Amino acid sequence: MKTLPKLLLDNAATRGQRPALRQKALGIWQTWTWSEVAAQSREVAAGWLALGVGRGMPVAVLGRNRPRLYFAMLGAQAIGALPVPFYEDASADEIAPLMARLGITHAIAENQEQVDKLLLLRAQMPSLAHIVYTSARGLDAYPDAGLLPFERLVEGGRPRVAEVDAEIARGAPADVAIVLHTSGTTGEAKVVRLTHAALIHTASAIARLEGLGERDEVLAWLPLAWVKQHLSCFAQWQVCGYTINCPESADTVAADLRDIGPTFHVATPRSLEALLKQVTLRMEDASPFKRRLYRHFLAVAAHAGERVLVGEAVGLGERLQYALGRGLIYSPLKDALGVARIRVLHVAGEAVGSELFGYFRSLGVNLKAVYGSTESAGVVCVPRDRRSAADVVGRPIDGMEVRVEQGELCIRGPGLALGVADAAGWFRTGDAAVIDAAGEVRIIDRRADLLSVAGVQFAPREIENRLRFSQYIREAIVASDGHHSVVCVVNVDYDSLRDWADRKQYAFSGYRELVALAPVAGLVGEHIAEVNRALAATPELWRAQIRRFVILHKEFDADDQEMTRTQKLRRSHVMAKYASLFAALHRGDAEHRVEAAVRFDDGREGVVAATLAIHAAYVYEHAGELPAAAAAVPQPA
Repeated sequence: MKTLPKLLLDNAATRGQRPALRQKALGIWQTWTWSEVAAQSREVAAGWLALGVGRGMPVAVLGRNRPRLYFAMLGAQAIGALPVPFYEDASADEIAPLMARLGITHAIAENQEQVDKLLLLRAQMPSLAHIVYTSARGLDAYPDAGLLPFERLVEGGRPRVAEVDAEIARGAPADVAIVLHTSGTTGEAKVVRLTHAALIHTASAIARLEGLGERDEVLAWLPLAWVKQHLSCFAQWQVCGYTINCPESADTVAADLRDIGPTFHVATPRSLEALLKQVTLRMEDASPFKRRLYRHFLAVAAHAGERVLVGEAVGLGERLQYALGRGLIYSPLKDALGVARIRVLHVAGEAVGSELFGYFRSLGVNLKAVYGSTESAGVVCVPRDRRSAADVVGRPIDGMEVRVEQGELCIRGPGLALGVADAAGWFRTGDAAVIDAAGEVRIIDRRADLLSVAGVQFAPREIENRLRFSQYIREAIVASDGHHSVVCVVNVDYDSLRDWADRKQYAFSGYRELVALAPVAGLVGEHIAEVNRALAATPELWRAQIRRFVILHKEFDADDQEMTRTQKLRRSHVMAKYASLFAALHRGDAEHRVEAAVRFDDGREGVVAATLAIHAAYVYEHAGELPAAAAAVPQPA
């Protein structure tokens, strides 16, 4: 097995003139071939050598997906150094512990914002000797000591370019290729060291399974520090030889997705929810005829789309209806969403809700809920091309083994990071799971997050995913007192709710006034009642119906430690921060005063306080009780 730098040389030799990397700048896509990527990476590698970077030394990488940052990581790997990407929106305080723990002396930053973070850290870490930046905008007046532009990095290394090939030859598959860190959902982020062998094994297994090759197009839009992004747009990029495309900015991702039309795509459930809510918002402004047409053919897709996707027999009438829907609705909709050319869409990072999963599958998008972790190079299990379910993550990829021990999923194989396995080679994931007779893995939830009510255990994320399927609910966290009370705290989706309130001509200014409107509680309560109705239809879940809810006066925010940088709820932190609110919900209080610590965009810290109304939800008192929804659901004013 080779290393990633050796694969880069192979790509330059065998497909040198094919496009390897694109970036959109000022509305124009700029392209680098494999030969150009290899040449520029070699120059940067020499520049790192000239700055004193050597084998085994970590190099911090801060910024978005940008060609120069890719060259910097490739160049560092070429000389045996260890790229350490950080989340671009992480604060200096967040990255400081990892920087200190790893003893980082060199860093590369995309722009002034990222440089400012590193300069703040340098006051605490004098060992941070050199900071390279790729964009000089706003940095002209900065002190020059240890701060240099990308061009000077390259220029300084030119006398040492001849040394790079020898360094590449020294590299071995067992060497560490990248240093990542976990998202910190359950506590402090952990450092994870992945080898060339682990990344190449995993990337190759997925490429074989999904039939990926040099003609595929991929959008590189997720954070550089996220393992699935690193796998698909760095390791797999070099294994397959396909083209990765960097968006112009975070605001243009949707447009660039449509522009590129990727054939293989990686998304998170949150990003798919955002796409769906955009569609729903547009349909609210459409004519009554178009809304009826949309809803009719969505119903057709929900009934027949999955069977059409997997090639099962469909009746003539349904087939004709679906074909008509494809021409009128599904194809234009997929084109507008940028998923028209996608052959395979991997959704990862956290569980995808069954409604969201079914929506995209019914449109003919080959969406697969894959399973993995930072410690396992991003992917362990992948569903095969056949009918599947949102919580079924398929079978292990080649070479990986899975087993369930005391309800916990354990994994073993060549894709594991260094030092995470026990003496027998098994890594305990912390996820509750079951494996069926066919070897298909079903993920239930994090073991630590499972709740119980009236002696029955349930997974809160199943309910939370159902809640988030509403266009008006951005986030929700469900809690139980362990006896008879299940409650939830809701964040609304501000854009969707603002559009609804504008159409209803409600007066408000800002998030806090909007969520305090009485009709908003009715609107949220309507959806919660629908979720309760679905739970009541499942005998083992009817006791887990939500009895009371509150709409929080602020959005959950990663800056306030309530979310991770990958937009996953930090459940334990939120439960502790709002412990008194959850206690009031369980007691059935009418209202509760909340004071929440927040960090503002300019770095200042403060407290946002409000008295929140606690609302009762409609509860179906018996399993299987399914009266008409209109009679059961409290309607908004």
